[in-house]
Amino acid sequence: MLATLQWLGVAPSFSRPRVSDDNAFSEALFRTLKYRPFFPQRPFASTRDAHAWVARFVGWYNTEHRYSAIRFVTPDDRHFGREAALLARRHQVYQRARARHPERWSRDTRNWAPAGPVRLGPSPSLTLAAQEMKRIG
Repeated sequence: MLATLQWLGVAPSFSRPRVSDDNAFSEALFRTLKYRPFFPQRPFASTRDAHAWVARFVGWYNTEHRYSAIRFVTPDDRHFGREAALLARRHQVYQRARARHPERWSRDTRNWAPAGPVRLGPSPSLTLAAQEMKRIG
C-alpha cells in the first residue's frame, strides 16, 4: 500500500503525532453516521443513491445535529455567528426557570458560554508549558 501511495504521489499519514486514533472528528462523524436510525440496512442500489443519502446526512449533520462539545449548537450556527445569541437565549431560559423553581436546582445552571476553540489535540500553549515543566524538572 505504501508503494502505491508513493507511486500516486500521495504522502502517507498514518496518524497524528503521539495520538493513537487517527482523527477524532472523523471517528465521531462515522459513529454518528452508523447509528442514525435511517442508516441503510442494505447496500445502495447505485452510486447516485449513495451520494443522495450522504448529501442528506451531511445536511442534517451540519444544520440540525447539536453537538455537546460546542454547547449544543449546530456547526452552521457556530460557523455563521449565531452561536452567541442562541446560547444567551438559553441562559436566560435557564435563569428564569431557576428563579421560578429554585428547589429544582442544587447547583448552578448549565454553562451556556460559547465553547471557544475546539482542538483535535492538546492546546499548543499547554504542550509548550508541559515541555517547559519537563525541562525545568
